[in-house]
Amino acid sequence: MTSGLDADFATLSSQYARLRTSLLFAGPYDERNAIISINAGAGGTEATDWAEMLLRMYLRWAQRHKFATEILDQLEGEEAGLKSATVAIDGRYAYGNLRAERGVHRLVRISPYDSQKRRHTTFALVEVLPEVADDTEVGEIPEDELRIETFRSQGAGGQHVNKTDSAVRLTHIPTGITAQSQNERSQHQNRESAMKILKARLLERRVEEREKELSALRGEHVEAGWGNQIRSYVLHPYQMVKDHRTDYETSATTDVLDGDVDGFMLAELERLATTEPPAPAA
Repeated sequence: MTSGLDADFATLSSQYARLRTSLLFAGPYDERNAIISINAGAGGTEATDWAEMLLRMYLRWAQRHKFATEILDQLEGEEAGLKSATVAIDGRYAYGNLRAERGVHRLVRISPYDSQKRRHTTFALVEVLPEVADDTEVGEIPEDELRIETFRSQGAGGQHVNKTDSAVRLTHIPTGITAQSQNERSQHQNRESAMKILKARLLERRVEEREKELSALRGEHVEAGWGNQIRSYVLHPYQMVKDHRTDYETSATTDVLDGDVDGFMLAELERLATTEPPAPAA
């Protein structure tokens, strides 16, 4: 009798999990790999340090899920941290999960860069794009629609990278959309990475035009500053991470910054599942 009930429970649990997944990841791109960009906002050195902390958080999140990661581009801050970083995260439903993270993230803490040990508030903007599945989705971009610039890399990569014009910036002239990569050793590899980012941004633009409103893929692009944050990470005078869209919160700030953000993602995805209109077909 007990074994029969256990089997029924296991079957129902499996069915529930499948139904829940189909509800939360119903978008046409949710199963795909993701490209995530982090840009330091207001706050100077404090902001560039915060951007680097967020990059580490998402890399650790990917590691927890056994997703592959590749840093496509990063620009170091003048004193510490990163002005910006773009990373590809490869794994099933990587985009479906990470789309819950798009928006402004706010940090409150005693700054390690302030000799007077004052409390600082700073911001970083997180953007998330679905990876383009194949060339037919966006199509080949004619050369006459591209402006290609090369420059000396400022990112990691050793002496070879820093002594040659290996970094590449692509501009899609009709739309003004740009993408760049400087983390690979060769100009050819950087061009391929920049093209990957550019096509993802063009795909996002296409969806925006089809919906005739700002993209449901990333949400409204807002300034990385006061009043626009989706989540606050407070490390002083108390410990709390709170999402302002769902009110989901935890005092386990160290765990969150170490990549334990699934609870926040799930809460936001459940909110979106009950408030968003059906996603357009791919």
